[in-house]
Amino acid sequence: MASPPRLKRRREFLRVAGKGSRTARPSLVLQALPGTAGPLRVGFTATKKLGNAVVRNRAKRRLREAARLTLGENAPEGWNLVLIGREGTGNRAFHLLLADLRGALRQAGVLQP
Repeated sequence: MASPPRLKRRREFLRVAGKGSRTARPSLVLQALPGTAGPLRVGFTATKKLGNAVVRNRAKRRLREAARLTLGENAPEGWNLVLIGREGTGNRAFHLLLADLRGALRQAGVLQP
């Protein structure tokens, strides 16, 4: 199962943050911008408030794997998503992290209930 294409440029992240909707869960924050051309793309970030580079990278790795498992190959087209790690991202049980991501995606309208 392949990972969804990625957002990589700062201006792409800022565009999603400025024009998109925002949904928070205990282990992540989701920013979603609908109506873009092309496939669903996902960006991952974690602020320095989480801790040092090791902690931030662990949080992003967990978010990437959760996105790969949740969105996978049948991801809806036309969305740009940004997943932001929170303090609970690194320590939360993985099945709860997946549930948080699914709930945030449903609330944002990316996945159908």
